[in-house]
Amino acid sequence: MIRLNKASHMRFLTTGVLLLCLCITAYNSHAQRGTIQNDVFRNTQDGQPVYSQGGGIFRFTNPATGKARYYWYGVHYKEAEQYRHDPSVTYARNTFESVTCYGSDDLVNWTFEKDVITKEEMNRNSRPTWVGRLGVAYISSINQYALFVQHGGKVGILTASSPTGNFTWHQEISMESIIGTSNTGDQTVFTDEDNGKSYLIYSYGKGRNKIYISEIGVKEGKVNILNCNQVFQGASREGNCMFKYKGKYYMCASNIYGWDASHVYYLVADDIKGPYTPTNNMQVMPGCEDDFGHVTQTGFFYTIKGTRQETVLYCGDRWSNFAGNGLGYNQWFPLSFNGATPYFNSLSAWQLDATTGLWTVNADNNYIKNGSFEADRNAIPSNFKPIQEQLTGWATIVIKGTAVKVGDSSSPRLNHFNTADERKQVIGEKSLHISDNVPFQRKVFQTVSSSPYVPLPDGLYTLTARIKNSEGFTQLEMYAESNGTKQQHRITQQNTFWQTIQLKNVSIKGGKAEVGFLATGTENAFCYVDDVSLVKQ
Repeated sequence: MIRLNKASHMRFLTTGVLLLCLCITAYNSHAQRGTIQNDVFRNTQDGQPVYSQGGGIFRFTNPATGKARYYWYGVHYKEAEQYRHDPSVTYARNTFESVTCYGSDDLVNWTFEKDVITKEEMNRNSRPTWVGRLGVAYISSINQYALFVQHGGKVGILTASSPTGNFTWHQEISMESIIGTSNTGDQTVFTDEDNGKSYLIYSYGKGRNKIYISEIGVKEGKVNILNCNQVFQGASREGNCMFKYKGKYYMCASNIYGWDASHVYYLVADDIKGPYTPTNNMQVMPGCEDDFGHVTQTGFFYTIKGTRQETVLYCGDRWSNFAGNGLGYNQWFPLSFNGATPYFNSLSAWQLDATTGLWTVNADNNYIKNGSFEADRNAIPSNFKPIQEQLTGWATIVIKGTAVKVGDSSSPRLNHFNTADERKQVIGEKSLHISDNVPFQRKVFQTVSSSPYVPLPDGLYTLTARIKNSEGFTQLEMYAESNGTKQQHRITQQNTFWQTIQLKNVSIKGGKAEVGFLATGTENAFCYVDDVSLVKQ
Protein backbone atom coordinates (compact mmCIF):
# COMPACT_ATOMS: atom_id res chain seq x y z
CA MET A 1 0.00 0.00 0.00
CA ILE A 2 1.22 3.51 -0.80
CA ARG A 3 0.83 5.65 2.31
CA LEU A 4 1.00 9.41 2.63
CA ASN A 5 3.49 10.73 5.18
CA LYS A 6 3.78 14.46 4.62
CA ALA A 7 3.77 15.46 8.28
CA SER A 8 7.39 14.52 8.82
CA HIS A 9 8.42 16.70 5.89
CA MET A 10 6.33 19.88 6.20
CA ARG A 11 6.18 21.96 9.39
CA PHE A 12 3.02 23.88 8.68
CA LEU A 13 1.47 26.41 11.03
CA THR A 14 -1.43 25.19 13.17
CA THR A 15 -4.09 25.54 10.49
CA GLY A 16 -1.88 23.91 7.91
CA VAL A 17 -1.15 20.97 10.21
CA LEU A 18 -4.88 20.40 10.76
CA LEU A 19 -5.56 20.39 7.03
CA LEU A 20 -2.58 18.11 6.44
CA CYS A 21 -3.89 15.59 8.99
CA LEU A 22 -7.28 15.61 7.28
CA CYS A 23 -5.57 14.93 3.94
CA ILE A 24 -3.61 12.02 5.46
CA THR A 25 -6.80 10.48 6.86
CA ALA A 26 -8.61 10.84 3.54
CA TYR A 27 -5.69 9.41 1.63
CA ASN A 28 -5.27 6.34 3.82
CA SER A 29 -8.96 5.54 3.44
CA HIS A 30 -8.52 5.44 -0.36
CA ALA A 31 -5.18 3.63 -0.40
CA GLN A 32 -6.91 0.34 0.43
CA ARG A 33 -8.77 0.55 -2.88
CA GLY A 34 -5.77 0.65 -5.20
CA THR A 35 -5.05 4.38 -5.25
CA ILE A 36 -2.00 5.83 -6.95
CA GLN A 37 -1.24 9.08 -5.16
CA ASN A 38 1.02 11.69 -6.73
CA ASP A 39 2.75 14.71 -5.13
CA VAL A 40 3.80 12.65 -2.10
CA PHE A 41 6.81 10.64 -1.03
CA ARG A 42 5.87 7.03 -1.60
CA ASN A 43 6.08 4.18 0.86
CA THR A 44 6.12 0.42 0.47
CA GLN A 45 3.23 -1.72 1.63
CA ASP A 46 4.77 -1.97 5.09
CA GLY A 47 5.44 1.76 5.39
CA GLN A 48 9.10 1.96 4.37
CA PRO A 49 10.32 4.80 2.09
CA VAL A 50 10.52 4.07 -1.63
CA TYR A 51 13.79 5.23 -3.21
CA SER A 52 13.72 4.62 -6.95
CA GLN A 53 14.74 7.20 -9.55
CA GLY A 54 15.57 6.93 -13.24
CA GLY A 55 14.51 3.30 -13.59
CA GLY A 56 11.74 1.15 -15.01
CA ILE A 57 9.07 -1.52 -14.40
CA PHE A 58 9.43 -4.97 -15.97
CA ARG A 59 7.38 -8.15 -15.66
CA PHE A 60 9.37 -11.29 -14.94
CA THR A 61 8.65 -14.73 -13.52
CA ASN A 62 8.90 -14.76 -9.75
CA PRO A 63 11.37 -17.58 -9.02
CA ALA A 64 9.68 -18.29 -5.68
CA THR A 65 6.17 -18.81 -7.10
CA GLY A 66 6.64 -19.40 -10.82
CA LYS A 67 4.08 -16.65 -11.50
CA ALA A 68 4.55 -13.33 -13.30
CA ARG A 69 5.36 -10.39 -11.03
CA TYR A 70 6.09 -6.71 -11.58
CA TYR A 71 9.60 -5.57 -10.67
CA TRP A 72 10.45 -1.89 -10.33
CA TYR A 73 14.15 -1.00 -10.50
CA GLY A 74 15.69 2.41 -9.83
CA VAL A 75 18.53 4.28 -8.18
CA HIS A 76 18.65 5.18 -4.51
CA TYR A 77 20.52 8.48 -4.09
CA LYS A 78 21.60 9.69 -0.66
CA GLU A 79 20.03 13.07 -1.43
CA ALA A 80 16.62 11.40 -1.86
CA GLU A 81 16.71 10.53 1.85
CA GLN A 82 17.85 14.01 2.82
CA TYR A 83 15.27 15.86 0.72
CA ARG A 84 12.48 13.60 1.94
CA HIS A 85 13.48 14.44 5.51
CA ASP A 86 13.72 18.18 4.79
CA PRO A 87 12.36 19.45 1.44
CA SER A 88 13.48 23.00 2.20
CA VAL A 89 16.95 22.16 0.82
CA THR A 90 17.77 21.44 -2.85
CA TYR A 91 20.93 19.44 -3.48
CA ALA A 92 23.56 20.19 -6.12
CA ARG A 93 25.31 16.80 -6.05
CA ASN A 94 24.09 13.21 -6.43
CA THR A 95 25.50 10.35 -4.37
CA PHE A 96 24.80 6.79 -5.49
CA GLU A 97 23.75 4.41 -2.72
CA SER A 98 22.32 1.38 -4.53
CA VAL A 99 20.03 0.06 -7.25
CA THR A 100 16.79 -0.92 -5.55
CA CYS A 101 14.19 -3.48 -6.58
CA TYR A 102 10.54 -3.42 -5.51
CA GLY A 103 7.98 -6.11 -6.32
CA SER A 104 4.22 -5.93 -6.86
CA ASP A 105 1.31 -8.00 -8.09
CA ASP A 106 -0.97 -5.04 -8.85
CA LEU A 107 1.31 -2.05 -9.75
CA VAL A 108 -0.05 -0.17 -6.72
CA ASN A 109 1.15 -1.99 -3.60
CA TRP A 110 4.93 -2.47 -3.59
CA THR A 111 7.27 -4.51 -1.42
CA PHE A 112 10.99 -3.90 -1.08
CA GLU A 113 12.80 -6.91 -2.52
CA LYS A 114 16.43 -5.89 -1.97
CA ASP A 115 19.30 -3.70 -3.12
CA VAL A 116 20.13 -5.62 -6.29
CA ILE A 117 23.34 -3.61 -6.85
CA THR A 118 25.30 -2.31 -3.90
CA LYS A 119 27.62 0.66 -3.80
CA GLU A 120 30.54 -1.70 -3.30
CA GLU A 121 29.70 -3.72 -6.43
CA MET A 122 29.13 -0.63 -8.57
CA ASN A 123 32.44 0.91 -7.47
CA ARG A 124 34.39 -2.33 -7.62
CA ASN A 125 36.34 -1.39 -10.74
CA SER A 126 36.35 2.40 -10.55
CA ARG A 127 35.98 5.37 -8.27
CA PRO A 128 32.45 6.67 -7.48
CA THR A 129 30.82 8.32 -10.51
CA TRP A 130 27.41 9.09 -11.99
CA VAL A 131 25.06 6.10 -11.95
CA GLY A 132 21.56 6.44 -13.39
CA ARG A 133 19.02 5.80 -16.15
CA LEU A 134 18.67 2.04 -16.07
CA GLY A 135 16.55 -0.92 -17.09
CA VAL A 136 16.57 -4.73 -17.04
CA ALA A 137 16.24 -7.24 -19.88
CA TYR A 138 15.81 -11.00 -19.66
CA ILE A 139 18.24 -12.78 -21.99
CA SER A 140 16.52 -16.10 -22.64
CA SER A 141 19.41 -17.67 -24.59
CA ILE A 142 21.60 -17.63 -21.47
CA ASN A 143 18.83 -17.52 -18.84
CA GLN A 144 20.24 -14.31 -17.34
CA TYR A 145 18.85 -10.92 -16.38
CA ALA A 146 20.94 -7.99 -17.68
CA LEU A 147 20.80 -4.54 -16.14
CA PHE A 148 21.93 -1.68 -18.40
CA VAL A 149 22.89 1.55 -16.61
CA GLN A 150 24.73 4.76 -17.36
CA HIS A 151 28.03 4.57 -15.50
CA GLY A 152 30.16 7.69 -15.77
CA GLY A 153 30.90 8.19 -19.45
CA LYS A 154 30.02 4.65 -20.54
CA VAL A 155 27.25 2.04 -20.35
CA GLY A 156 27.53 -0.58 -17.61
CA ILE A 157 26.05 -4.06 -17.97
CA LEU A 158 25.51 -6.20 -14.88
CA THR A 159 23.89 -9.63 -14.82
CA ALA A 160 22.09 -11.93 -12.39
CA SER A 161 20.40 -15.33 -12.48
CA SER A 162 17.26 -13.94 -10.82
CA PRO A 163 15.23 -10.73 -11.27
CA THR A 164 16.11 -9.86 -7.67
CA GLY A 165 19.86 -10.20 -8.13
CA ASN A 166 22.48 -9.90 -6.88
CA PHE A 167 23.60 -8.22 -10.11
CA THR A 168 27.34 -8.33 -10.69
CA TRP A 169 29.60 -6.70 -13.25
CA HIS A 170 29.47 -8.30 -16.68
CA GLN A 171 31.11 -5.65 -18.85
CA GLU A 172 31.26 -1.92 -19.56
CA ILE A 173 30.93 -0.69 -23.13
CA SER A 174 31.86 2.53 -24.86
CA MET A 175 29.41 3.82 -27.45
CA GLU A 176 32.20 5.70 -29.29
CA SER A 177 32.46 3.34 -32.26
CA ILE A 178 28.66 3.07 -32.51
CA ILE A 179 27.35 6.64 -32.23
CA GLY A 180 30.47 8.79 -31.84
CA THR A 181 30.29 9.41 -28.09
CA SER A 182 31.36 7.02 -25.34
CA ASN A 183 28.20 7.67 -23.34
CA THR A 184 24.49 7.74 -24.03
CA GLY A 185 22.72 11.04 -23.41
CA ASP A 186 19.85 9.38 -21.60
CA GLN A 187 18.64 5.80 -21.82
CA THR A 188 15.97 3.27 -20.83
CA VAL A 189 15.24 -0.38 -21.58
CA PHE A 190 12.04 -1.29 -23.44
CA THR A 191 10.73 -4.85 -23.68
CA ASP A 192 8.24 -5.73 -26.40
CA GLU A 193 6.11 -8.25 -24.54
CA ASP A 194 4.56 -9.45 -27.80
CA ASN A 195 7.86 -11.02 -28.92
CA GLY A 196 10.01 -10.96 -25.77
CA LYS A 197 12.73 -8.81 -27.34
CA SER A 198 14.34 -6.00 -25.35
CA TYR A 199 15.90 -2.80 -26.65
CA LEU A 200 18.13 -0.03 -25.38
CA ILE A 201 16.53 3.37 -26.09
CA TYR A 202 19.08 6.17 -25.94
CA SER A 203 20.24 9.52 -27.27
CA TYR A 204 23.51 10.93 -28.60
CA GLY A 205 25.88 11.77 -25.76
CA LYS A 206 26.63 15.37 -26.78
CA GLY A 207 23.70 17.71 -27.42
CA ARG A 208 21.29 14.76 -27.38
CA ASN A 209 19.85 15.70 -30.76
CA LYS A 210 19.72 12.11 -32.04
CA ILE A 211 17.78 9.11 -30.70
CA TYR A 212 18.66 5.47 -31.31
CA ILE A 213 17.20 2.00 -30.76
CA SER A 214 19.42 -1.07 -30.31
CA GLU A 215 18.28 -4.64 -29.76
CA ILE A 216 19.79 -6.29 -26.68
CA GLY A 217 21.27 -9.77 -26.95
CA VAL A 218 24.47 -11.83 -26.82
CA LYS A 219 27.43 -10.99 -29.04
CA GLU A 220 30.78 -12.80 -28.90
CA GLY A 221 29.72 -14.50 -25.69
CA LYS A 222 28.80 -11.26 -23.90
CA VAL A 223 25.53 -9.41 -23.29
CA ASN A 224 25.63 -6.38 -25.53
CA ILE A 225 23.67 -4.35 -28.04
CA LEU A 226 23.36 -6.06 -31.41
CA ASN A 227 22.71 -3.14 -33.75
CA CYS A 228 22.01 0.59 -33.91
CA ASN A 229 19.05 2.25 -35.60
CA GLN A 230 18.80 6.04 -35.59
CA VAL A 231 15.13 7.04 -35.45
CA PHE A 232 15.30 10.77 -34.77
CA GLN A 233 17.51 13.78 -35.43
CA GLY A 234 16.34 17.25 -34.52
CA ALA A 235 15.80 19.31 -31.36
CA SER A 236 17.76 18.09 -28.34
CA ARG A 237 15.86 15.63 -26.17
CA GLU A 238 16.44 13.62 -22.99
CA GLY A 239 14.50 11.16 -20.85
CA ASN A 240 14.30 8.88 -23.91
CA CYS A 241 11.81 6.04 -23.44
CA MET A 242 9.09 4.23 -25.33
CA PHE A 243 5.93 2.15 -25.11
CA LYS A 244 3.73 0.03 -27.34
CA TYR A 245 -0.05 0.46 -27.62
CA LYS A 246 -2.45 -1.33 -29.96
CA GLY A 247 0.43 -2.50 -32.13
CA LYS A 248 2.04 0.94 -32.55
CA TYR A 249 5.37 2.08 -31.07
CA TYR A 250 5.69 5.46 -29.35
CA MET A 251 9.07 7.14 -28.86
CA CYS A 252 8.92 9.73 -26.07
CA ALA A 253 11.29 12.29 -24.56
CA SER A 254 11.61 15.56 -22.66
CA ASN A 255 13.32 18.87 -23.29
CA ILE A 256 16.93 19.49 -22.21
CA TYR A 257 16.04 21.24 -18.95
CA GLY A 258 18.47 19.65 -16.52
CA TRP A 259 16.55 18.33 -13.51
CA ASP A 260 13.47 20.45 -14.26
CA ALA A 261 10.11 19.45 -15.71
CA SER A 262 9.23 19.52 -19.39
CA HIS A 263 6.53 18.96 -21.94
CA VAL A 264 6.06 15.33 -22.93
CA TYR A 265 7.10 14.75 -26.55
CA TYR A 266 6.34 11.77 -28.77
CA LEU A 267 6.67 10.16 -32.21
CA VAL A 268 4.76 7.11 -33.47
CA ALA A 269 5.63 4.20 -35.80
CA ASP A 270 4.18 0.89 -36.98
CA ASP A 271 7.56 -0.85 -36.68
CA ILE A 272 10.00 -0.46 -33.80
CA LYS A 273 12.78 0.45 -36.25
CA GLY A 274 10.62 3.16 -37.80
CA PRO A 275 10.00 5.31 -39.64
CA TYR A 276 8.69 7.44 -36.76
CA THR A 277 6.35 10.28 -37.67
CA PRO A 278 6.21 13.19 -37.98
CA THR A 279 9.77 12.76 -39.25
CA ASN A 280 12.29 14.39 -36.88
CA ASN A 281 9.54 16.55 -35.41
CA MET A 282 8.46 15.39 -31.96
CA GLN A 283 4.95 16.46 -30.96
CA VAL A 284 3.79 17.75 -27.59
CA MET A 285 1.44 15.22 -26.02
CA PRO A 286 -1.99 16.81 -25.49
CA GLY A 287 -2.91 17.24 -21.83
CA CYS A 288 0.62 17.91 -20.53
CA GLU A 289 0.83 21.60 -21.44
CA ASP A 290 -0.69 23.24 -18.34
CA ASP A 291 1.71 21.73 -15.81
CA PHE A 292 4.63 20.29 -17.83
CA GLY A 293 3.50 16.69 -17.41
CA HIS A 294 2.48 17.26 -13.77
CA VAL A 295 5.97 18.64 -13.08
CA THR A 296 7.90 15.64 -14.45
CA GLN A 297 10.34 14.48 -17.07
CA THR A 298 9.59 11.41 -19.14
CA GLY A 299 10.86 8.44 -17.13
CA PHE A 300 9.39 5.18 -18.44
CA PHE A 301 6.10 3.55 -19.41
CA TYR A 302 4.36 0.28 -18.77
CA THR A 303 1.52 -1.03 -20.95
CA ILE A 304 -1.12 -2.98 -19.02
CA LYS A 305 -2.97 -5.49 -21.18
CA GLY A 306 -5.99 -5.94 -18.93
CA THR A 307 -8.95 -8.22 -19.36
CA ARG A 308 -11.16 -5.25 -20.26
CA GLN A 309 -8.82 -2.50 -21.39
CA GLU A 310 -5.27 -1.82 -22.54
CA THR A 311 -3.89 1.03 -20.44
CA VAL A 312 -0.53 2.77 -20.72
CA LEU A 313 1.01 3.85 -17.44
CA TYR A 314 3.18 6.97 -17.74
CA CYS A 315 5.83 6.98 -15.00
CA GLY A 316 7.37 10.43 -14.77
CA ASP A 317 10.57 11.33 -12.96
CA ARG A 318 10.33 14.29 -10.64
CA TRP A 319 13.92 15.02 -9.66
CA SER A 320 12.77 17.12 -6.72
CA ASN A 321 15.84 16.33 -4.61
CA PHE A 322 17.93 18.13 -7.27
CA ALA A 323 15.33 20.61 -8.60
CA GLY A 324 13.35 21.46 -5.46
CA ASN A 325 10.16 21.34 -7.50
CA GLY A 326 7.70 19.68 -5.14
CA LEU A 327 7.16 16.49 -3.18
CA GLY A 328 7.79 12.95 -4.34
CA TYR A 329 10.04 11.45 -6.98
CA ASN A 330 7.64 9.14 -8.83
CA GLN A 331 4.53 10.59 -10.48
CA TRP A 332 2.33 8.07 -12.35
CA PHE A 333 -0.58 8.73 -14.71
CA PRO A 334 -2.85 6.84 -17.12
CA LEU A 335 -2.77 7.80 -20.79
CA SER A 336 -5.85 7.95 -23.01
CA PHE A 337 -5.93 7.77 -26.80
CA ASN A 338 -7.78 9.48 -29.61
CA GLY A 339 -6.94 7.04 -32.37
CA ALA A 340 -3.14 6.98 -32.45
CA THR A 341 -2.79 10.26 -30.52
CA PRO A 342 -1.95 9.81 -26.81
CA TYR A 343 -3.46 12.11 -24.17
CA PHE A 344 -1.81 12.87 -20.82
CA ASN A 345 -4.24 12.77 -17.87
CA SER A 346 -2.75 14.98 -15.15
CA LEU A 347 -4.18 13.59 -11.91
CA SER A 348 -3.08 13.88 -8.30
CA ALA A 349 -4.99 10.76 -7.22
CA TRP A 350 -6.50 7.92 -9.23
CA GLN A 351 -7.38 4.25 -8.93
CA LEU A 352 -5.99 1.43 -11.03
CA ASP A 353 -7.10 -2.17 -11.48
CA ALA A 354 -4.12 -3.90 -13.09
CA THR A 355 -6.18 -7.03 -13.80
CA THR A 356 -8.86 -5.35 -15.89
CA GLY A 357 -6.75 -2.38 -16.98
CA LEU A 358 -9.53 -0.02 -15.91
CA TRP A 359 -8.80 3.22 -14.07
CA THR A 360 -10.91 5.93 -12.44
CA VAL A 361 -10.31 9.37 -10.94
CA ASN A 362 -10.07 9.33 -7.16
CA ALA A 363 -12.60 11.27 -5.10
CA ASP A 364 -9.89 13.51 -3.60
CA ASN A 365 -8.19 14.41 -6.87
CA ASN A 366 -6.93 18.02 -7.06
CA TYR A 367 -8.23 19.53 -10.31
CA ILE A 368 -5.87 22.54 -10.25
CA LYS A 369 -2.93 22.40 -12.68
CA ASN A 370 0.45 23.64 -11.44
CA GLY A 371 -1.11 24.49 -8.09
CA SER A 372 2.26 24.76 -6.34
CA PHE A 373 3.74 26.84 -9.20
CA GLU A 374 6.67 24.45 -9.66
CA ALA A 375 6.31 23.71 -13.40
CA ASP A 376 8.30 26.78 -14.45
CA ARG A 377 12.06 26.47 -14.12
CA ASN A 378 12.82 30.20 -14.43
CA ALA A 379 11.64 33.56 -13.15
CA ILE A 380 8.61 34.46 -15.29
CA PRO A 381 8.45 36.25 -17.68
CA SER A 382 11.55 34.51 -19.03
CA ASN A 383 13.65 35.14 -22.12
CA PHE A 384 15.62 31.96 -21.40
CA LYS A 385 14.35 28.58 -22.54
CA PRO A 386 11.50 28.06 -22.47
CA ILE A 387 10.67 31.67 -23.43
CA GLN A 388 7.50 32.46 -21.48
CA GLU A 389 5.40 35.48 -20.69
CA GLN A 390 2.86 33.73 -18.46
CA LEU A 391 3.07 31.16 -15.69
CA THR A 392 2.33 27.64 -16.90
CA GLY A 393 -1.38 26.91 -16.46
CA TRP A 394 -2.22 30.41 -15.15
CA ALA A 395 -3.19 33.67 -16.88
CA THR A 396 -2.26 37.09 -15.51
CA ILE A 397 -4.24 40.15 -16.59
CA VAL A 398 -2.82 43.58 -15.72
CA ILE A 399 -5.81 45.86 -15.29
CA LYS A 400 -3.67 48.68 -13.92
CA GLY A 401 0.09 48.88 -13.51
CA THR A 402 3.19 47.73 -15.37
CA ALA A 403 2.67 45.42 -18.33
CA VAL A 404 4.06 41.88 -18.20
CA LYS A 405 6.58 41.52 -21.02
CA VAL A 406 9.43 39.17 -21.89
CA GLY A 407 12.79 40.94 -22.01
CA ASP A 408 11.59 44.08 -20.21
CA SER A 409 13.52 44.71 -17.00
CA SER A 410 10.61 46.75 -15.60
CA SER A 411 8.14 43.88 -16.02
CA PRO A 412 6.67 42.50 -12.79
CA ARG A 413 7.93 39.04 -11.84
CA LEU A 414 5.04 36.58 -11.71
CA ASN A 415 6.63 33.97 -9.46
CA HIS A 416 8.41 34.25 -6.13
CA PHE A 417 11.38 32.08 -5.20
CA ASN A 418 10.62 30.79 -1.71
CA THR A 419 13.26 31.08 0.98
CA ALA A 420 14.46 28.00 2.87
CA ASP A 421 12.30 29.07 5.81
CA GLU A 422 9.26 29.51 3.58
CA ARG A 423 9.85 26.06 2.11
CA LYS A 424 9.33 24.62 5.57
CA GLN A 425 5.76 25.96 5.38
CA VAL A 426 4.83 25.60 1.70
CA ILE A 427 5.80 23.18 -1.04
CA GLY A 428 8.73 23.74 -3.38
CA GLU A 429 11.00 26.51 -4.54
CA LYS A 430 8.37 28.77 -6.13
CA SER A 431 5.04 30.44 -5.49
CA LEU A 432 2.78 32.98 -7.19
CA HIS A 433 3.97 36.59 -6.85
CA ILE A 434 1.44 39.46 -7.09
CA SER A 435 3.14 42.84 -6.83
CA ASP A 436 4.31 45.92 -8.76
CA ASN A 437 6.51 48.97 -8.12
CA VAL A 438 3.58 51.25 -9.01
CA PRO A 439 -0.07 51.16 -7.85
CA PHE A 440 -1.63 48.13 -9.53
CA GLN A 441 -4.71 46.06 -10.16
CA ARG A 442 -4.17 42.44 -11.12
CA LYS A 443 -6.15 39.30 -11.92
CA VAL A 444 -4.50 35.86 -11.90
CA PHE A 445 -6.70 32.91 -12.78
CA GLN A 446 -7.03 29.41 -14.14
CA THR A 447 -9.95 27.89 -16.04
CA VAL A 448 -10.65 24.39 -14.73
CA SER A 449 -12.76 22.25 -17.03
CA SER A 450 -13.55 18.72 -18.09
CA SER A 451 -11.02 17.16 -20.43
CA PRO A 452 -11.99 14.64 -23.12
CA TYR A 453 -11.25 11.81 -20.66
CA VAL A 454 -11.56 13.29 -17.15
CA PRO A 455 -14.83 15.08 -16.35
CA LEU A 456 -15.10 17.89 -13.81
CA PRO A 457 -18.24 16.57 -12.08
CA ASP A 458 -21.05 18.84 -10.98
CA GLY A 459 -21.11 19.29 -7.22
CA LEU A 460 -19.62 21.13 -4.26
CA TYR A 461 -15.87 21.68 -4.01
CA THR A 462 -13.38 23.17 -1.57
CA LEU A 463 -10.85 25.68 -2.92
CA THR A 464 -7.76 25.98 -0.72
CA ALA A 465 -4.56 28.04 -0.92
CA ARG A 466 -1.67 29.22 1.22
CA ILE A 467 -1.02 32.98 1.25
CA LYS A 468 1.44 35.47 2.68
CA ASN A 469 0.88 39.19 2.12
CA SER A 470 1.88 42.71 3.10
CA GLU A 471 -0.26 45.71 3.90
CA GLY A 472 -1.31 48.10 1.16
CA PHE A 473 -4.24 46.28 -0.47
CA THR A 474 -7.70 47.78 -0.94
CA GLN A 475 -8.79 44.51 -2.52
CA LEU A 476 -7.24 41.06 -2.08
CA GLU A 477 -9.33 37.96 -2.59
CA MET A 478 -9.46 34.36 -3.78
CA TYR A 479 -12.50 33.55 -5.88
CA ALA A 480 -14.26 30.75 -7.74
CA GLU A 481 -16.89 31.22 -10.43
CA SER A 482 -19.02 28.62 -12.24
CA ASN A 483 -22.28 28.81 -14.17
CA GLY A 484 -22.69 32.53 -13.36
CA THR A 485 -22.22 32.09 -9.59
CA LYS A 486 -19.18 33.65 -7.94
CA GLN A 487 -17.84 33.07 -4.45
CA GLN A 488 -15.03 35.00 -2.77
CA HIS A 489 -12.73 34.80 0.22
CA ARG A 490 -11.45 38.27 1.12
CA ILE A 491 -8.10 38.82 2.84
CA THR A 492 -8.49 41.93 4.96
CA GLN A 493 -5.25 42.06 6.92
CA GLN A 494 -1.52 41.60 6.60
CA ASN A 495 -0.21 38.04 6.98
CA THR A 496 3.49 38.01 7.79
CA PHE A 497 3.45 34.20 8.03
CA TRP A 498 1.91 31.75 5.58
CA GLN A 499 -1.78 31.21 6.27
CA THR A 500 -4.31 28.75 4.84
CA ILE A 501 -7.44 30.20 3.26
CA GLN A 502 -10.45 28.26 2.02
CA LEU A 503 -13.66 28.58 0.06
CA LYS A 504 -16.02 25.77 0.97
CA ASN A 505 -19.18 24.69 -0.85
CA VAL A 506 -18.01 26.03 -4.19
CA SER A 507 -20.78 25.03 -6.59
CA ILE A 508 -19.51 23.83 -9.97
CA LYS A 509 -21.87 23.08 -12.83
CA GLY A 510 -21.43 22.40 -16.51
CA GLY A 511 -17.92 20.96 -16.18
CA LYS A 512 -16.20 24.34 -15.98
CA ALA A 513 -15.04 26.85 -13.37
CA GLU A 514 -12.71 29.83 -13.10
CA VAL A 515 -10.59 30.12 -9.98
CA GLY A 516 -8.10 32.81 -9.17
CA PHE A 517 -6.97 35.86 -7.25
CA LEU A 518 -7.87 39.55 -7.50
CA ALA A 519 -5.59 42.24 -6.10
CA THR A 520 -5.62 46.03 -5.98
CA GLY A 521 -2.61 47.42 -4.17
CA THR A 522 -0.27 50.32 -3.63
CA GLU A 523 3.27 50.31 -5.00
CA ASN A 524 5.39 47.42 -3.66
CA ALA A 525 2.49 45.77 -1.83
CA PHE A 526 2.87 42.04 -2.34
CA CYS A 527 1.01 38.77 -2.00
CA TYR A 528 2.50 35.30 -2.36
CA VAL A 529 0.23 32.34 -3.12
CA ASP A 530 1.13 28.65 -3.02
CA ASP A 531 -0.33 25.13 -2.88
CA VAL A 532 -3.70 25.83 -4.53
CA SER A 533 -6.13 22.91 -4.60
CA LEU A 534 -9.68 22.32 -5.81
CA VAL A 535 -11.12 19.09 -4.39
CA LYS A 536 -14.65 17.74 -4.61
CA GLN A 537 -16.42 17.49 -1.27
